[in-house]
Amino acid sequence: MAARPLVARQPNERLQALIQEAGCSNAGLARRVNMCGAEHGLDLRYDKTSVARWLRGQQPRGRAPVIIAEALGRKLGRTVTIDEIGMANGKNLASGVGLQFSPTVLGAIEQVCELWRSDVGRRDFLSGSSVAASALVEPSRDWLISVPDGQVARSAGPRVGMSDVAAVRAMTQSLVDLDHQYGSGHVRPVLVHYLNSVVSGLLAGSYREGVGRELFGAVSRLTELAGYMAIDTGQPGLAQRYYIQALRLAQAAGDRAYGGYVLAASMSHLAAQLGNPREISQLARAAQEGARGRATPRAQSMFHAAEARGHALLGDVRAAQESTGRARAEMERTDLATDDDPAWISHFDEAYLADELAHCHRDLGMAKEAARSAEQALAGHPESRTRRRAIGLVLLATAQVQQREVEEACGTGMRAAELLSTLRSNRGTEYLEDFQQRLEPFKDEPVVREFGARLELQVAA
Repeated sequence: MAARPLVARQPNERLQALIQEAGCSNAGLARRVNMCGAEHGLDLRYDKTSVARWLRGQQPRGRAPVIIAEALGRKLGRTVTIDEIGMANGKNLASGVGLQFSPTVLGAIEQVCELWRSDVGRRDFLSGSSVAASALVEPSRDWLISVPDGQVARSAGPRVGMSDVAAVRAMTQSLVDLDHQYGSGHVRPVLVHYLNSVVSGLLAGSYREGVGRELFGAVSRLTELAGYMAIDTGQPGLAQRYYIQALRLAQAAGDRAYGGYVLAASMSHLAAQLGNPREISQLARAAQEGARGRATPRAQSMFHAAEARGHALLGDVRAAQESTGRARAEMERTDLATDDDPAWISHFDEAYLADELAHCHRDLGMAKEAARSAEQALAGHPESRTRRRAIGLVLLATAQVQQREVEEACGTGMRAAELLSTLRSNRGTEYLEDFQQRLEPFKDEPVVREFGARLELQVAA
């Protein structure tokens, strides 16, 4: 009988480099791994010989790779992934980074930090990947049926306090303001590097239960923003990964209302951009159900407006009108003087609602109503919301084309183009391209030819 050929293992150079960086001996790492495992209810009995075998290329079974990564991360003061320690073993394939709604908090930290690290590394598979409708809907199901995370506190690593959470929130607001005014092309690289270099270290730190919940909430908001900016820079496949992880972090924060926001304001709008109207309504209804009794009227107004967008794209006039009616009713319940609304929904005012309704009316072919809503939105958006005002002008111009007011539409469209020239925004460009296609039936009219020539000159400049 022939002997079985031996398969030579490759030395784990990644693990060796991290052990050296951490300044650990083999025995010291084994002790740290056993202690970390005990915190997770595991009876691990590794010693220096075990570590030597890992360095020779042996792959420990079960949850051990995750525990080893956590133990090293605590020593280094930052999050370490199983890919970094050379123990992914095909389970953390690049194509799947960020697409899973992790069942554990530890797994959620692992996955989101890997996403940030991959994004900073500019791996082409992230930005070039396609978006599947199921990849948006399935996490919403997991979010709806998952039980709350019992504990998020950590007892090892640098101490994290509420001042750190406040810093993350302040950074988020600063990036939001810059994004509104200049577009994501200018801002997103800064955000992603901040997540990878600073925020990952906070998640790997030591924090009490209350601080941990607040930290996960703040990081969820920042992760959602990175997803929105991915859309605005033409990377929808990357955006879906950020949105899924933002939803999981909101679960760890215990914030069902914000989880609903991620579904209705983020994932459903991505589905709209990709032409999946049925998924838009499904995601918005999941938000309404999952955040029932936990969301303020302002947030509920946004949830219903998102559902209306889906019905409008499907051409279901009655369902769209019912949803817009509920959205208006919830907005009327909102007391503008109250402090009950969380910061993440405070921007959704009458102008934003009118903006959503303008989209619905446009898609239903209700041109007069679309123009009225677009004008209301423009009247309410401050000058600092440059991108939003530009999109509002395109919506108004589109409604004017639908009413065959071609000259007025070209004038409005030029105003939008002038605003968009001050931004680096893929979303704005897509709206303008859609408007140009709607002008195609009138391409022989002098005013349309002049608009096209002026637009070409602006692009060339």
